Amino acid sequence: MSTTELLKGAAELFPDEVVTSAHVRHLDLPFGAGRFALITLDNGFDHTKPTTFGPASLANLNTAIDQVEKEAAAGEIVGVGVTGKPFIFAVGADLKGVELLKEHKDALAIGKGGHEVFKRLAGLAVPTFAYYNGAAMGGGVEVGLHCEYRTVSKAIAAFSLPEVFLGLVPGWGGCTLLPNLIGADRAVSVIIENSLNQNKQLKGQQVFDLGIADAVFEGADFLEQSLIWTAEVLKGDVEVERPVIDRGEAWDQAVAKGRFIADGKVHGAAPAAYRALDIIAAAKNGDLQQGYDAEDLALADLIMGGELRAGIYAFNLVQKRGKRPAGAPDKNLARPVTKVGVVGAGLMASQLALLFLRRLEVPVVLTDIDQERVDKGVGYVHAEIEKLLGKGRINQDKANRLKALVTGVLDKAEGFSDADFIIEAVFEEIGVKQQVFAEVEAVAPAHAILATNTSSLSVSEMASKLKNPERVVGFHFFNPVAVLPLLEIVRGEATDDASLATAFAVAKKLKKTAVLVKDAPAFVVNRILTRFMGEIQNVIDEGTPVAVAEKAVEPLGLPMSPLVLLELVGPAIGLHVSETLNRAFPDRFTVSPNLAAVVKAGKRGFYVYDSGKPELDPEVAALLKQGDTVLTEEQVRARVLDAVAQEIGLMLDEGVVAEAQDIDLCLITGAGWPFHLGGITPYLDREGVSERVNGKRFLEQGVASVPA
Repeated sequence: MSTTELLKGAAELFPDEVVTSAHVRHLDLPFGAGRFALITLDNGFDHTKPTTFGPASLANLNTAIDQVEKEAAAGEIVGVGVTGKPFIFAVGADLKGVELLKEHKDALAIGKGGHEVFKRLAGLAVPTFAYYNGAAMGGGVEVGLHCEYRTVSKAIAAFSLPEVFLGLVPGWGGCTLLPNLIGADRAVSVIIENSLNQNKQLKGQQVFDLGIADAVFEGADFLEQSLIWTAEVLKGDVEVERPVIDRGEAWDQAVAKGRFIADGKVHGAAPAAYRALDIIAAAKNGDLQQGYDAEDLALADLIMGGELRAGIYAFNLVQKRGKRPAGAPDKNLARPVTKVGVVGAGLMASQLALLFLRRLEVPVVLTDIDQERVDKGVGYVHAEIEKLLGKGRINQDKANRLKALVTGVLDKAEGFSDADFIIEAVFEEIGVKQQVFAEVEAVAPAHAILATNTSSLSVSEMASKLKNPERVVGFHFFNPVAVLPLLEIVRGEATDDASLATAFAVAKKLKKTAVLVKDAPAFVVNRILTRFMGEIQNVIDEGTPVAVAEKAVEPLGLPMSPLVLLELVGPAIGLHVSETLNRAFPDRFTVSPNLAAVVKAGKRGFYVYDSGKPELDPEVAALLKQGDTVLTEEQVRARVLDAVAQEIGLMLDEGVVAEAQDIDLCLITGAGWPFHLGGITPYLDREGVSERVNGKRFLEQGVASVPA
């Protein structure tokens, strides 16, 4: 089957493809180097919309190559270049179509179609050049790898092969060509390590330093400078030298390093990284076609698997649902926020003050019970601003301006009398928070929003003794505040639309992923994690060894084990949340006596790290009192997953969030739950747990799964 026929058949499977054109124009290179053909990729949208490749887009590029191939064969051109529209080169495959595929043969055709088109660039009778002028990801990077030479703009902030992050492999040449270009070790860093490190992006200079590009130029006149450089290469005035690739033990060591990284991130639970590493390992022999064939098969297998579908689902949650929160009120009801008050000056409060200061750039005032605490909180903010200055993230003028905007006072009346948004971050005890809000209400303007950062307490109860409870809203951040995107916005029983709209408007300015949550105990993330952790603690209390309980949930590929997570959260906080939920739901949430003993002993966790890896603390081991019921890893895992599925089902029945999608969005952005799981509900559906526990799937067939 010809490339044209292959792509024509595949195009029928992508009815909603945003088609990318491939315009050919001709120009005379400087220094009399000759006539040159430049192919520009452009999907016809505004310059902020990404350019992607689906079957029709590949067909357009194929047609453009037909034209330049004839011109090259006739000696009418001296070279061919590929670039993108302003600020965007190309960002890979059209995933909207990929998730609709139902048959393995159709998925195989997509891989082969991309290979057949891109390979034609490498086969042209004249030198080929890729000019990475803007964002380049996935297939966008790979089309350039098929060219003989590459330049990159210093202005690029997003360059990557993110496929493993989503549950695929770089399947249009990435796994095969990149290690043969820059060596296996660097290729493993780009394909495996960066992808599994929350899809880390490369900047233009890094692309050049890695050897992916042969030259780097400033963004302002990037294409002009690239064409001058091209002319110099074609005339022989510039010779591109590339290092000899070590195809010996170093290659094997690089692949082994990749497997170690993958094991540490996904614990063997997600196949994409391992399939990519298999292809990289085989690419050692330099047989490109063998590599392309392996990429085709891996792509097809993974497209028809659950990991990719869950990865695309998770990506869409973050990029779409996360930016248009379900249930959010009319944004036009939001009131302006020109000053922020923070009650408390401890670490969490200081982190909040810094975030509001950086994102809103309005006056921020902290209060606390004594001057020493206030000074320490303001000092923390100043120190963090100095760090930003030292890293070149802000200039001296902005640093001075931000420092001047943050102050600290003891008198709430002095600090909050003209504040529009006041958030408390004090001790997690309902009486303390009620008293704080009563004091704030007495001095704050009538329009001011009163927000609480509570992690588990009732927002409605907190507001119940106020004259104006309608302006109280839950504003629950996750630690570390600067890193985790999630913000659970909690509507109390009395919260009005204007207060809620203002909260959502502030969240957007803070660049947080806001999810509307009902005022229910521990809201979303902490409720699910506490049930999850509670079952782990229960089986340990009953007699299962700690190591077995921890290892049981490794197949989920979570970012850290349950007890390491408990250490990060803090055993005392974990105990407090479990006590709160035990009071609300005593039939499902227990309070572990062993956890209580660990907290009472002042231990910061279950592990010590003297050997460089986590080992059970002998002092903690001595505290543990266990029964004689020992479960296997499989039994522990089933019990934990059943508990989580039950809790999610109950939360959805209670209307804690609008849909299962919000549960997943919360876990991905607030707890670092893996993209390859799609959060949690696709995994529970895929493993049959949802139907076993609740009698039905959380998501319809075809959502985060292969269509029926």
